[in-house]
Amino acid sequence: MSSSPSPLRSARGGRLALLVVGLCWLAVLFDGLDMFIYGSVLPHLLETRTFGLTADQAGDLGSYATFGMLVGALVAGTVADRIGRKKLMVSCVVLFSLASGVCALADSVTVFGLGRTLAGVGLGGLLPTAISMVSDYAPRGRGAIVIGLLMTAHHAGGILSAYVAKWLIDPVGWRAAFWVCVLPLLFAPVLAKLLPESLSFLLAKGRGEEAKALAERYDVEVPATRTGGAGDRWTNLANLFRGNEWIQTLLYWVASFGGLLLVYGVATWLPTLMRAEGYELGSALSFVVVFNLGGIVGMLVAGRAADRFGAPRISALWFALTAAGVFLLSVHMDMTVTMIVVFFTGVFLNSAQTMIYATVSIRSDADNRATAVGWTSGMGRFGAVFGPWLGGQLLASGNGDWGFTAFAIAGLSSMVFIGIAALRSSRQTVTDRERELVATH
Repeated sequence: MSSSPSPLRSARGGRLALLVVGLCWLAVLFDGLDMFIYGSVLPHLLETRTFGLTADQAGDLGSYATFGMLVGALVAGTVADRIGRKKLMVSCVVLFSLASGVCALADSVTVFGLGRTLAGVGLGGLLPTAISMVSDYAPRGRGAIVIGLLMTAHHAGGILSAYVAKWLIDPVGWRAAFWVCVLPLLFAPVLAKLLPESLSFLLAKGRGEEAKALAERYDVEVPATRTGGAGDRWTNLANLFRGNEWIQTLLYWVASFGGLLLVYGVATWLPTLMRAEGYELGSALSFVVVFNLGGIVGMLVAGRAADRFGAPRISALWFALTAAGVFLLSVHMDMTVTMIVVFFTGVFLNSAQTMIYATVSIRSDADNRATAVGWTSGMGRFGAVFGPWLGGQLLASGNGDWGFTAFAIAGLSSMVFIGIAALRSSRQTVTDRERELVATH
């Protein structure tokens, strides 16, 4: 095997990284398309009373997908450990593509809801698996940038969903939009053929020679073999609650709950709430495009800002600015001003939650880092389930005007909890340093 110390300087290693990131980026693009398409067609479904759909039922349907994502995210690690990350990614693409076909063919709310739930399982399983894949093959020292680049694909999918809805709903009908979401099924064989298996998975399964051959072929390093199993994972989880750590852990979890409630609540209801504010459907869908453009910019800006000023500070500030932007959307303003507000809301909202994960990662011990981030994300998924439901209940009760206000309050709560967690962590660090100084004198 090549003795080159840096895969970053290897042309072949660079080609492999580009291949893996490119394939995963496309998979996540389709993930974002499928996730956002429901919110993009929802105003039309409610206006035409498709299936006799009411606002509270629409909120329930939005929660079905996010509940499926919760299930998919929780089981993804276990399934990937059994069948491999590559096979799981291909399976997830197939699942959410076929589930969109179920939605396109649905003749009742029940069947449509089943399709959205199954799609959610595929969507929830794909993203963490794709992140793991690109982390395995990212050039040394470029992991964070590569993951940030990968996450832009999710928002690019959101932009695509708005255009699909704008182009197809009026001339063809809402079902055509879901048929477009079936097309990623054609990408699954490409993914299966070209995407290499995770080197970490091959090593964990005792397939060291296969991992070595793949690494030699592309001149990349074989990752260190991981030790520890399920018992260690449960020990790591217990460590999150030892001593006073339980306070810190719960603060992160509650902040993540509010953050994902805000993200998925706004993602589901933004076009509908904007229509309720008096904007036409075309304008409301344009807001989805601008919102996700802001998300792409935010993902690229937040990491750099966090490196300079600290992830906890940026997370708290981003949530405060998100809350202000979301609240302003409840006020009918000039179209240009509204577009600007929507853009900057997208910038801050879509990366504020990511900064929670960055904060948890930075503040956690190396041995516990994966467990801490994973469970923070998992607990936040309950907020992702609750957000779409909450928007539907507010609209159904005639309190749609409170929709943006409720989501703004969620943003403020996350700001408070992540801020308290950061302050507690800083104080603990100071205390530990003081003890070290006393011990050395």
